[in-house]
Amino acid sequence: MLGPKAERREGGAARGGGWFPMVKRLNVSLRGLRYVAAAAERGSVTAAARSLNVAQSAVSTAIAQVEEEFGVQVFVRHHARGVTLTPAGARFLVEARALLAHAGEFAASAGSLGDALRGDLAIGCFVTLGPFFLAGLLAEFGPRYPGIAVEFHEGNQEEILAGIRNGRWEIALTYDLGLPQEIEAETLARSPPHVLLPKAHRLARRREVALNELASEPLVLLDLPHSRNYFMSLFARAGVQPQIRFRTTSFEMVRSLVGNGQGYAVLNMVPRTGTTYDGKMVRPVPIAAPAAALPIVCIRLKQVTPRRAATAFVEFARGYFTTHARRLGPDAR
Repeated sequence: MLGPKAERREGGAARGGGWFPMVKRLNVSLRGLRYVAAAAERGSVTAAARSLNVAQSAVSTAIAQVEEEFGVQVFVRHHARGVTLTPAGARFLVEARALLAHAGEFAASAGSLGDALRGDLAIGCFVTLGPFFLAGLLAEFGPRYPGIAVEFHEGNQEEILAGIRNGRWEIALTYDLGLPQEIEAETLARSPPHVLLPKAHRLARRREVALNELASEPLVLLDLPHSRNYFMSLFARAGVQPQIRFRTTSFEMVRSLVGNGQGYAVLNMVPRTGTTYDGKMVRPVPIAAPAAALPIVCIRLKQVTPRRAATAFVEFARGYFTTHARRLGPDAR
């Protein structure tokens, strides 16, 4: 419950309906919010002070001031074991990080009025999408927006969603897999599933393959959170119980195992080369209908209004995927 100094805006708080409370007089400085964020990231007031090169008392005072000003307990203190965020503190931290990001963008813009967009932008990217699209996207985005410094983080779907929820990155490129209601997603392209087979496999030269044709053969599963559920749903839709032989979280390990005759795999991304790391050959074959393509999306937290740098990146990514969607096959758009 919010304290007496905090009030909610009617119809939702500022910046896209977030819960960040409105106060008549904000006495907490941006520096104080940075100290709070550092304590949350380090899990310790002492470690935060050390990383910020300030006195421990400065961080403790900032935390106390934030909790008093907003009437919310941000941390649980553990004697000799640091601090952990309360549920309300975790939500507060998302808004605090968003405010700090907006402040940084404002400072950069104010320092160069009339110039192009400037500022830092932290983004997430699903681990298997990065090598296919992110590197090329960054190579083209950089010259167009030289004032925006992009920092990217790769991860599986659980890590991507956690990073968006806690405000570590503002936007992310990922798949439409298990997205919660507080996430807003824009579809950039669609990635049709295919079967990956050894070059010499009896079905490798087919134009398409039905999953029931492989029901008796061993499967190599790309075993990532949410991804595994998507792959298994394809089999369930086809009425097939796959015979899983190996599980791995590595995209290239999947290809290598298939190339060495250890089974087949189901994947959504197709490298331009059919050669694996160890020199074996694999062939992708589209899955026969009704295997639906998996949307590639750009996501953000609904409650946080995107900054101009993030908006510019999303708009650029939209055009980039439109141009390069042909890599994904005929069902990509």
